[in-house]
Amino acid sequence: MTDFSYDLVVIGSGPAGEGAAMNAVKQGLRVAVIDDRAEPGGSCTHLGTIPSKALRHSVRRMVQYNTMPMFRSVGDPRWFSFPEVMRAAEDVITKQVEGRTKGYARNRVRIHVGRAKFINSHEVSVSSHSGDSIKIKSNYFLIATGSHPYQPNDIDFNHPLIFDSDSILTLDHSPLNVIIYGAGVIGCEYASIFAGLDARVDLVNTREWLMSFLDDEISDALSYHLRDLGVSVRHNEEYERVETSENGVTLVLKSGKRIHGDALLWSNGRTGNTQDLGMENVGLEADMRGQIKVNQDYQTAVPHIYAAGDVIGWPALAGAAYDQGRFAASHICNLQDKYRVDDVATGIWTIPEISYVGKTEAQLTEQKIPYETGRAYFKEIARAHISGEQVGMLKILFHQQTLEILGIHCFGAEAAEIIHIGQAIMNQQGEANSIKYFLRTTFNYPTMAEAYRVAALNGLNRVSRESRRAEPKLKNS
Repeated sequence: MTDFSYDLVVIGSGPAGEGAAMNAVKQGLRVAVIDDRAEPGGSCTHLGTIPSKALRHSVRRMVQYNTMPMFRSVGDPRWFSFPEVMRAAEDVITKQVEGRTKGYARNRVRIHVGRAKFINSHEVSVSSHSGDSIKIKSNYFLIATGSHPYQPNDIDFNHPLIFDSDSILTLDHSPLNVIIYGAGVIGCEYASIFAGLDARVDLVNTREWLMSFLDDEISDALSYHLRDLGVSVRHNEEYERVETSENGVTLVLKSGKRIHGDALLWSNGRTGNTQDLGMENVGLEADMRGQIKVNQDYQTAVPHIYAAGDVIGWPALAGAAYDQGRFAASHICNLQDKYRVDDVATGIWTIPEISYVGKTEAQLTEQKIPYETGRAYFKEIARAHISGEQVGMLKILFHQQTLEILGIHCFGAEAAEIIHIGQAIMNQQGEANSIKYFLRTTFNYPTMAEAYRVAALNGLNRVSRESRRAEPKLKNS
């Protein structure tokens, strides 16, 4: 016997699940959300995006206080422990949970707490932590269960000095020497955080350079500034084994190097949360990374079962996940106004932060697209002088003939904020998507957004000089 029946059941209350639930209930559907946490928000709110970014914000403020001369009249530099800065993040998590709980209640979306498992293609069981179980029937399902850190079988993650990107939030002391294995987004972000806390950091990268998907110039800048923070970056290295003792962790590399630290943070990949979901009961299966394959409408191989967010892979960003869930609900409701998640602005919260949208120089070169660059260095921007954050730049890539904007890359303070100005113009059609937009628009002064005008002038001056060189010289009359 079925205990509950709905039009749409969302499994997971992270960004993808929330986006789908809120969109569907606004269209009049009976919607429920299943989550194994009593508090909504998913890993994004409790383990990933929110705590790590709040943690990074606190560390950044501490670094500013300790490096700006005007604060020395107040007192000596101050350093806080990891648990102390983590407490600030916990306050943010509480506020996020309160807001989301009120949102679900206000919109009459019921939350069932427990582990969901498919019984058949239209029914799931929900098992609570107390052992009780209910059955829920639905016309449609959305799988939005997110992902978790990948853990190799030969590493003891129960050891008190070995962490992944989830468990690192439980760290109860400030290690002096931290080893981070994996130099992707999460690894580089935590390298910045621990370096800001005055720890010695060894960042082990399994590839040739940091985050190879970045524009080369941005990747180089990140490498330089991580080293400037005191991070030792080791490229093209792979682990052979991990040795532990009561006093520390030793990472033994295949190259023969031995790196000792007070803690090891493993940040080398993530896996979709599809285990024990009962997908075999509905004819679905995940790939080797635990991810579910979907079509362009976020439908799985079973048309009335959708999936969105980290559990389907790229781009694995909270903002994109929300819109994926929202799109899936629009498709279920047969709405005409659908937003496809294609060209996503990516934010990386290192210190300084990074954001980009569109093509890189390497991609444009490979595709034989004639492009030019316009740059604005933050050391030349008045707002950066005021804030004291003069590290970084904004780079615009645009077509040499049509002046169409092809890519925008930003490194420095507020990069993840100002990238959306360029993203908005890139999404315009025809002549509206032109670098000249930034010369036809008056920006507030002084702001970081003014960097767009400076970069546009820089780039167009390059094109103009080339045009002038091509013009025939007039004879003397």
